[in-house]
Amino acid sequence: MSFRFHHHTLFFHKPAVTSRDVMQTRDVYYLLAHSPDDKLVGVGECAPIWGLSPETKAEIERTISNWPDLIGRPTAISETLVKMSSLRFALETALRDLAGGGQMNPFEVDLSRQIPINGLVWMSDAESMFMECRAKVEAGFRTIKFKVGALRFEHELNLLNKVRSEFHENDLEIRLDANGAFKPEDALDKLDALSKFRIHSIEQPIRAGNWPEMAELVRRTPIAIALDEELIGVHDIKTKQLLLDTISPHYLVLKPSLHGSFSGCDEWIELAENCIIGWWATSALESNIGLNAIAQWLLTKSFTLPQGLGTGGLFSNNIESPWIVDSGYLRYDSNLHWNLKPILK
Repeated sequence: MSFRFHHHTLFFHKPAVTSRDVMQTRDVYYLLAHSPDDKLVGVGECAPIWGLSPETKAEIERTISNWPDLIGRPTAISETLVKMSSLRFALETALRDLAGGGQMNPFEVDLSRQIPINGLVWMSDAESMFMECRAKVEAGFRTIKFKVGALRFEHELNLLNKVRSEFHENDLEIRLDANGAFKPEDALDKLDALSKFRIHSIEQPIRAGNWPEMAELVRRTPIAIALDEELIGVHDIKTKQLLLDTISPHYLVLKPSLHGSFSGCDEWIELAENCIIGWWATSALESNIGLNAIAQWLLTKSFTLPQGLGTGGLFSNNIESPWIVDSGYLRYDSNLHWNLKPILK
């Protein structure tokens, strides 16, 4: 078996704005695992988010350059990848794909099963966000996630008031994602103000790493709290359990590229379900290669909540795939085909 990497720059249709950053482009690295006879190729995607993923660009590129040496030493590759979720995700996907015949099927699943997903409204001015929300509802979405924390708080309240004035909670479920934008000292007041709009949940209201403050917030919040960034860099199963015992969140939002790939996320799911904590999975702005792997992994699970896999359409030069978003669902259209020429060239 041999390996090679292919670097690819994805371009957003429009800038992707969060409370942390504004992204115009996205660096991804495709890992190609070739069979010994070179007749089969398994493909995985390494898609770190610079500034959020614990691994830096220099670390990723140094590891890639040393890959031929590392891959021949199981202990070295294991120690390296335990802290580099994006590369671990790429390797697990590529090896699974290769074992499945190199047909972009890393998991043996029923691809006719549709996945309910939330629509995502990125940060912009309030009027643009409302119009985007309306368009997604008209497209069939019944759960919408809003990025919050960058606008003036009163403007966000006005936006949500306008949304709720037009869409009743029986017709539209609202999720929020603060990306850690609220300060611990005023977070509860903000959650109280947001709660009147009948919010399903809010992701990471305060910055990760403040376990006592987050635990107190969970204890007193009027809105269910989901952890996302809080899970990054937590790899040891005892520390995972300690985090859940300390904070007792309502939900976990799992991203294989950030949270230990499939094996790491499987651990989070088992621990969460033992603690009666809900979860859903989402992509971390991967291309359709990563999206395909996460969707197929999800189809091995039992879930009812809408997932967060609707980001494939964000890029102008994404890899063409059979996955489409249709009326609030991600589904595999067997009439469409993969175009892997940009990767395999």
